[in-house]
Amino acid sequence: MTLSKPKHTHFKIYKPYGFLSQFMSNAKHEQKKKFLGDLYDFPEGTMAIGRLDKNSEGLLLLTTDGQLSYDICSSKIDKEYYVQVDGMITKEAVHKLQEGVEIGFKGIKYITKPCEVTVLETPPNFPERTQKIRDDRHGPTSWISVIVNEGKYRQVRKMTSAVGFPTLRLVRIRVGDFTLDNMQPGQVIPTEVSL
Repeated sequence: MTLSKPKHTHFKIYKPYGFLSQFMSNAKHEQKKKFLGDLYDFPEGTMAIGRLDKNSEGLLLLTTDGQLSYDICSSKIDKEYYVQVDGMITKEAVHKLQEGVEIGFKGIKYITKPCEVTVLETPPNFPERTQKIRDDRHGPTSWISVIVNEGKYRQVRKMTSAVGFPTLRLVRIRVGDFTLDNMQPGQVIPTEVSL
């Protein structure tokens, strides 16, 4: 008798601004927060592969396969973000980001690994965010693409702040070969996943 591998399900989701990358919380202070389970009736055992913080948006992969989640999180797979920063970012700041900058995590200093950073000539065409970002009356903004293969807590936000250009909006558009495409915030698509 041969045992068949359990059938797992996988999803792509456009995590909207303001949602936590989890399905529930027992913490009293989080009872009124928005969770992924509010968007779709996911099967039991579904977990997020990596996370996006509450204020970040974009592509999030979900699976019922714990091993796949572990492999994607630990395999140094590229993650690409489009980031709107406060001010017109300079070549010097882009170069510093590419080389690695010092950020902090729980009181410990860390130098980020070299990564790919490019300035986007035209702003991406994302849907309007539920909470408005300040407008041009408060000064100019610029957009960059950041590709990293590590995932420290709030890393990209800390990186742009470290070079003097705080993040105003952050949207993950790619994880490995999976892309956000033209999905809308809150949209969930069952998908096939393989490494």
